[in-house]
Amino acid sequence: MLTVDYDKLGVHAGDLVLDLGCGFGRHAFEAARRGAAVVALDAGPEEVAQVRGTFGAMVEAGELASDHPATAVQGNALALPFPDGIFDRVIASEVLEHIPDDVAAMKELARVLRPGGTMAVTVPRCGPEAINWALSDEYHDNPGGHVRIYRRSTLQRRLSSAGLQPTGFHHAHALHSPYWWLRSLVGPSNDTNPAVEAYHKLLVWDIVQAPFVTRAADRLLNPLIGKSLVVYLTKEPVAAAGVPETKPPAPRGVPGRRGPAGRTHGTAA
Repeated sequence: MLTVDYDKLGVHAGDLVLDLGCGFGRHAFEAARRGAAVVALDAGPEEVAQVRGTFGAMVEAGELASDHPATAVQGNALALPFPDGIFDRVIASEVLEHIPDDVAAMKELARVLRPGGTMAVTVPRCGPEAINWALSDEYHDNPGGHVRIYRRSTLQRRLSSAGLQPTGFHHAHALHSPYWWLRSLVGPSNDTNPAVEAYHKLLVWDIVQAPFVTRAADRLLNPLIGKSLVVYLTKEPVAAAGVPETKPPAPRGVPGRRGPAGRTHGTAA
């Protein structure tokens, strides 16, 4: 289940894509399937190990060529281990709300994006997120939890201050908002509540089978209660007469690419 629209982001075969705060890799895997070279970065060693394992399994299953340029690395969002302007596309999905110094992370994302490149940033949407906070302190008040709620205007303003230009936005995952309201009401750690279990089965059915009824409901409700806000941005190209655009070599550890080879956790903002 993807939050980012890859057509709006403009992911093409041969692009070098950074998936910051990759978690267990859903966005990284889709970028690889589309022919992009991928670096998935997370702060958690378990997540990085699992993403590497899944890339290997995709090769064994024939989904990716054995020499496909894809890797996962552990790193810090406040000090990315990459040179300036290296990536064509950058994804930061459900990451910034965890990071106390979110502006520093935004500046790092802008730094590693090439001029003319594009970025997608997703965070929990203000309205649905505020309901979760109102229903449960446990939902956000925990190690590595959410430290702020973003309004779209605030998020776009902070990203703009980092040198990025917003180009569009949308909302996603409306069917997940009531699920998290329910979990917040009964306790986020209460996985055995019958209503939570029943709703979870509905979401799994939607993700695995993508039936028309749930897909149509999600699209209809996204403008109203979509759980995630997705903002698309670009980094303006630097025009210099007579100077050809150059790009640094790709990080080591990305098979098939030349060059050196990661999520930190960061109220209404």
